[in-house]
Amino acid sequence: MQLIQERPDFDFFMRGADGVSALVNERRLERSFIIAPDRLVEDWPVRDVRTLAVAELEALFALGPELILLGCGATQAFPPAATMAASLARGVGLESMTNAAAARTYNVLASEGRRVVAGFILAG
Repeated sequence: MQLIQERPDFDFFMRGADGVSALVNERRLERSFIIAPDRLVEDWPVRDVRTLAVAELEALFALGPELILLGCGATQAFPPAATMAASLARGVGLESMTNAAAARTYNVLASEGRRVVAGFILAG
């Protein structure tokens, strides 16, 4: 049996992520970043999802998402209620999960053609 590695039909895909690094396409990242199917924004200045301010979501909103995934590190945590409410007020869903779960979810949604944007918080 011949195995063929298929590349997704979008530009940026996740190969994996944990609390300290992520592999986007073939590139290892060690600082927080934002990813969309057609864009990668490095050095997102967020270090803790529990203190995530609405202003720090602006870079994600600028990419026109229907859904935002927050990869909050190695363990599950949530942003402040006001930050979640601000996202919902814009009609944009906001889900918080571990980086590993966010990487898998991002790939599935992006492969379905959904307009998903993910912010990954890395400890580096």
